[in-house]
Amino acid sequence: MFELMIETTFSAAHQLRGYQGKCEHLHGHNWKVQIHVSAEKLNEIDLAIDFHELKRITNEVTAPLDHSYLNEVFPFTEKSPSSENIAKWIFDSLRKKINNENLQLNAVTVWESDTASATYYED
Repeated sequence: MFELMIETTFSAAHQLRGYQGKCEHLHGHNWKVQIHVSAEKLNEIDLAIDFHELKRITNEVTAPLDHSYLNEVFPFTEKSPSSENIAKWIFDSLRKKINNENLQLNAVTVWESDTASATYYED
């Protein structure tokens, strides 16, 4: 089994709904996103997927979040734009765009700072 990981970033502001503390106020982050995929076999040129292609697809998914106020971006108009919900949204969105039968999306980790992240994966 091969596992690959790419990272990308976006900048955005948000407010956590129902949070009692300073994070209920408008604030921003330079978010880091890590995408983990796996493949049982390699293609005809010995790649699971081209890193550039995986990053392109990921940046396509995260583009609506970049330099935005997340509370105004669906589904965060209805759900709190927590790191957990952002990781799940990116996972669900990315899974719809990966058109490679051999590739399995394993996990999405969203870092809101150098010391705090949330990961979403399915069993």
